Amino acid sequence: MTDKIFADDILQGKVAFVTGGGTGITGGVARAFARHGAKIAITSRKEENLIAQQQYIEENGGKCFSVAADVRDFDAVQNAIAKTVEHYGRIDIVVNGAAGNFLCAADQLSANGFGTVVDIDTKGTFNVCRASFEALKESKGQILNISATLHYLATPLQIHVSAAKAGVDAITRNLSVEWGRHGIRVNGIAPGPIEDTEGMKRLLPEALKEKITKKIPLGRFGRIADIENAALFLSSDAASYINGVTLVVDGGQWLLGTSLG
Repeated sequence: MTDKIFADDILQGKVAFVTGGGTGITGGVARAFARHGAKIAITSRKEENLIAQQQYIEENGGKCFSVAADVRDFDAVQNAIAKTVEHYGRIDIVVNGAAGNFLCAADQLSANGFGTVVDIDTKGTFNVCRASFEALKESKGQILNISATLHYLATPLQIHVSAAKAGVDAITRNLSVEWGRHGIRVNGIAPGPIEDTEGMKRLLPEALKEKITKKIPLGRFGRIADIENAALFLSSDAASYINGVTLVVDGGQWLLGTSLG
């Protein structure tokens, strides 16, 4: 997939704060935003992931600031936001991508396991949105929440993630209504199966990949680049009147009622 779908400077002058920005889908989003002119701030629990990502972005001509924080800890999130504003002077885009996932049957899932995923995905998304409100109000910026399609119907072994992402979608809708009057747009992206992520390699046995591929109308798994392009569009001025939408990027998979189970 080419980078030339969008103008190189489509996000020029913007500052993007990306959670889970060291690896995975939002790691790709951070790199794509940097390639298209944005200054990047990334946060994650693991500092080693941040160091590698910052080095990559800077070696490729971008600007990147990193600060370790656990999105479950509101004080830590507030500190990361404050340091980003101190470093760059503003925040224009917030991308919520920190997430937890594992396969587990509901009757085997512990209360702690369920709560941990909800705390990272749902509570973490709220924490970051709330902590960044004043900065986004100042810049008339935007929020992009990374969700999923798991909860649209039902996905076996994923009750914890389904509940967490349903909460993320609710946050997107509610904040789009409450904060729109401040000029803040709030949208989301719900990826389908994305093959070049560590999570997909872990969660989907290779033996099932061909079977699932046949059930995707477009006949292929998604790639991180597909999510990057959706994020670039929603974060650009081309989407300036789009608010409260969670854009599904799954090749049409969920419409057939298929799951990864």
